[in-house]
Amino acid sequence: MNNQSLHALAFGAHPDDVEIGMAGTIARLTSEGKLVGICDLTDAELSSNGNTTLRKEEASQAAAILKVSMRTSLSLPDRGLYLKDQYIREIVKVIRTYKPRIVFAPYFEDRHPDHGNCAVLVEEAVFSSAIRKYVTEGNDPAHRVERVYFYMINGFHKPDFAIDTTEYMDRKLQALRAYKSQFEQTEVSISTPLVNGYIETVESRERMFGKQVGVTFAEGFKTKVPILLDRDLIGE
Repeated sequence: MNNQSLHALAFGAHPDDVEIGMAGTIARLTSEGKLVGICDLTDAELSSNGNTTLRKEEASQAAAILKVSMRTSLSLPDRGLYLKDQYIREIVKVIRTYKPRIVFAPYFEDRHPDHGNCAVLVEEAVFSSAIRKYVTEGNDPAHRVERVYFYMINGFHKPDFAIDTTEYMDRKLQALRAYKSQFEQTEVSISTPLVNGYIETVESRERMFGKQVGVTFAEGFKTKVPILLDRDLIGE
């Protein structure tokens, strides 16, 4: 594990959530020398296809493709991501350990309840992480995250801002294809939306976001706070 503070830490409910929503952005950040981490809240033990051992191997392969500094799983219960103090404290522990400047989480509006519940837990943890008297195992010092942004998984929402990922779309697709158990149709696969052209759908979404901002591919994000542009970015 890298003891340096992370530039960004992305949380997902399941291994592959982060890749679906923002693998291009992660590839861009790591290519620019930024330290980025991924934390999966569950091991996706209830997934229709594959198993937890295979899923962990696929997640490790995707992490290597994206060149992240760390990836960990809290192994919380799949379909059990409810608002519990224990879960919040475990997420706070991760935040205080890796001290990210920016935290990413799934956008609240999504067909899978775990994705929205993950966002709620992460928001709670980000707030509690900054409270000096909020004690976690190991008595890690408080850490204040600068910004929280939300990436999209299944939804197609109007982004509050977009990041140009044109040069990194190939890496995103490679990371997604690392999850063969989830996105490839085989003789033993159960038919789900994921094995029926899901990667192509994600690619089309990123192409649409790119078209809206004048590039080939872009990933869209939501934010609850305004984005402050530096003066040189707006020509003053």
